[in-house]
Amino acid sequence: MEIRTAVVGIGNIGTAHATALRDHLIEGMSLAAVCDINEERLHAAETQFPDAKRYSCIDDLLKDESVEAVIISTPHPFHAELAVQALRSGRHVLVEKPIDIRLSQAKRLCDAAKESECKFAIMLNQRTDPIFRRAREIVRSGALGALKRSVWIITNWYRTQHYYDSGSWRATWAGEGGGVLLNQAPHNMDLWQWIVGMPTHVRGFCDVAKYHRIEVEDEATLMTRYPGGATGLFITTTGEYPGTNRLEISGELGKIVIENGILTHWRLEQNEREIRFASVENFAKIPYTVETFAPGEPGDGHIGILINFSDAIRNGAELISPGQDGVNELTLSNAAYLSSWEGNIEIALPIDNDRFNALLDERVSQSTGIKTTAKSKIPTGSYSERWQVKW
Repeated sequence: MEIRTAVVGIGNIGTAHATALRDHLIEGMSLAAVCDINEERLHAAETQFPDAKRYSCIDDLLKDESVEAVIISTPHPFHAELAVQALRSGRHVLVEKPIDIRLSQAKRLCDAAKESECKFAIMLNQRTDPIFRRAREIVRSGALGALKRSVWIITNWYRTQHYYDSGSWRATWAGEGGGVLLNQAPHNMDLWQWIVGMPTHVRGFCDVAKYHRIEVEDEATLMTRYPGGATGLFITTTGEYPGTNRLEISGELGKIVIENGILTHWRLEQNEREIRFASVENFAKIPYTVETFAPGEPGDGHIGILINFSDAIRNGAELISPGQDGVNELTLSNAAYLSSWEGNIEIALPIDNDRFNALLDERVSQSTGIKTTAKSKIPTGSYSERWQVKW
């Protein structure tokens, strides 16, 4: 028997998930229902998903005892609230990234997941990419030794004003809860911490409306410090073209660089620290070897995460992206916002959630939304190229 699955929120990404389920691309799962408060989208679903039940309210959906799993793909501020409802009703849940916009809500969701016997996953689809999986293996195996620094320049998330004008919820504090750190860069921040670990301190510089007419940041720089003294730098924007996607991680035994779809690993024959203090030369050269890894094909992306979610429910497979992992990348963005709002001060982790919520509430209360000029379109149901790893 297939797991009867509902998709809550049938915008662009939700419609893509529903289409994958409708077309039986996910082994062991089928599309049972869709849910959206938008009447136009529900009407379109009659044609797009004729065999699926249609609901305008999650309360009504959760009364449908035939539904066994729920995918949450609504605007960010509703992720935790809706996922908690689904988990408490006994449904397995996969939530789109980010897990929510507030760590306090994310914690509430994780607590509900722990109390439940259901599976809880988050759509961190870039974890399926072989190049990032290899980077994690190298770092976590100790092949780089003690880490010194990591730098990720991820500035190829270019967006036009038309993109932001395509929905009144986009790039607003009330509708989206943030900008590039909440919408585009969560994948990269997740991979960053997944590979090198979580920092102890974060300093953020979040520039609001630097390139676009929006309420939130379209450029951000994070400076981080880690246990043992390593440092990190993360730079992202939607206002730069052509952009860059380059991750460099250095340690005592060498470094790795990921750029243009290639991972290059410089492996020192001796620990740099030993040479630094033992050498009698002023400018010693340390022998090294160079290895490259170019997988060619990307990972399975969204489909891979959905297949893994199904496998976890049916066979107990280990989740690639457990829902609780969404807390880490949200911690980075919440800390960066709090730092920026408090005058770019360094924030020690864990952050003060009450202080963050109070400052976010101020911005939400003043949020006016974006004047929508673009004509509304019914989503096509395909996974857009813009959601994939780009070099």
